[in-house]
Amino acid sequence: MGCSSSLPDKGPGQLADLNHGNAGAGASDSKNLRAKLVLLGDSGVGKSCIVLRFVRGQFDPISKVTVGASFLSQTIAMQDSTTVKFEIWDTAGQERYAALAPLYYRGAAVAVIVYDITSSESFNKARYWIKELQNHGSPDIVMALVGNKADLHESRKVPVQDARDYAEKNGMFFIETSAKTADNVNHLFEEIARRLPREPSS
Repeated sequence: MGCSSSLPDKGPGQLADLNHGNAGAGASDSKNLRAKLVLLGDSGVGKSCIVLRFVRGQFDPISKVTVGASFLSQTIAMQDSTTVKFEIWDTAGQERYAALAPLYYRGAAVAVIVYDITSSESFNKARYWIKELQNHGSPDIVMALVGNKADLHESRKVPVQDARDYAEKNGMFFIETSAKTADNVNHLFEEIARRLPREPSS
């Protein structure tokens, strides 16, 4: 996994959940939600760095390329006393792993599509993944378009308004983050948690 020198957390049964994700946010009750989340995007855009910053509060500048996919989980507490456990699948961005992506996004409640604001090519790849999810993902999937590496704004190639317009046109929410500085990383996952469907209390 990029941005980490350690292995992904693998608890009992976690990998077995790969093809058995719930189409919506899985929930043991209305206050404790569980959501399968998949990150998609070109290689090198910082998907693993975002996850590592969110889960462990770390940033490793010597990023290693993710092979296949890695798994991490993190639980956040919301202001309404709801807890959301994210089961995060961080997929490899290299072209040779693209055929494996459906294994990870199938049944996902959330898809985070990441691009690098300094790379127009990575934004084009993000648009490819959005179309792929619209055609093959869960119909009620929550999608976020994330422009990472916001700290490199002086080298920006993707205008903020272009990305925001594209996200709005496709019913997604848009945010720019910096895994390096931690800017907006927690806000990204908090916003996703707010958008998850809630089951009514019995």
